[in-house]
Amino acid sequence: MRSVAVVVQPGFAPFEFGVACEAFGLDRSDDGVPGFEFHVCAAQPGAVVSSLGFSINVGEDLAVADEADLVVITPVPRESWTRVDTRVARVIREAVARDAWVLTVCSGAFVVAAAGVLDGRRATTHWKYTDAMARMYPAIEVDPDVLYVQDGKIITSAGTAAGIDACLHLLRQEIGAELTNKVARRMVVPPQRDGGQAQFIATPIAQTASLSLAPVTDWMVQNLRRELTIAQLAARAHMSPRTFARRFKADLGMTPAAWLNRQRVLHAQRMLELSDHGLDRIAQECGFGSAGVLRQSFVRVLGTTPTAYRARFGCVAGDGVDASASVPAA
Repeated sequence: MRSVAVVVQPGFAPFEFGVACEAFGLDRSDDGVPGFEFHVCAAQPGAVVSSLGFSINVGEDLAVADEADLVVITPVPRESWTRVDTRVARVIREAVARDAWVLTVCSGAFVVAAAGVLDGRRATTHWKYTDAMARMYPAIEVDPDVLYVQDGKIITSAGTAAGIDACLHLLRQEIGAELTNKVARRMVVPPQRDGGQAQFIATPIAQTASLSLAPVTDWMVQNLRRELTIAQLAARAHMSPRTFARRFKADLGMTPAAWLNRQRVLHAQRMLELSDHGLDRIAQECGFGSAGVLRQSFVRVLGTTPTAYRARFGCVAGDGVDASASVPAA
């Protein structure tokens, strides 16, 4: 990914627009993070009024989005959902057709839905609007309970901060886990919130549950190489196994086993990027046990093999280590 185009429309939300600028537009070369050719564009260049009444001056038209590797669609007012600019819809359809990334924040998903490219796909938007999206677009599988969804190269996200999570999720696929962690550190946000995490916590008792589970999840991350059981984790949380499993899923949007597997994959990503260790050793360090199990989990979570991931993102090169010797070829 080399170029990014953020499409601004009348009534755009300033915060969500700023999320795209922060994630893709800033120069972080001093941290070794590659920069992108960054554009802000509009169907009609000039002053574009935000939802708060102030305007920004947009100098470029949609031609820059026609060639961008990533097209970002920011939120639009509710009254615009049924009258999406046909020029913007065309840009989205052509981006999908040429296999570019398309990312939406909050109600920006309605713009992409109106373009027709979400039919038959899974998507999300802000939880307040998911019922409306499901009614308006019955061909879309709308998930109301997640932070973001990736279906192919289309990423839709929920409100406000979930847009940050979606941007970091995309960056992990384009620049790797270690450099994305640097971006998150500069933004002072968590480097990883999985898309399956719930958008909001429904009850007061669950609202404090994440604090009670924090010592356990911290301990899990520090002991990835060990075989961890529900009974063992529940005991550390001073809960019954059944209560622990239910509370864990309510807070983190997935089972303890799935969350643990994701943390092991993340650790394996960093080891593949920053070390020359063979896959058998990485599998042991991350708790997978064998290179074969590591490969299966990697393919299931990331859609690529450890060998291919290291070839793309590895920082240790030319050391004579055959990192692929332990696993079948991709």
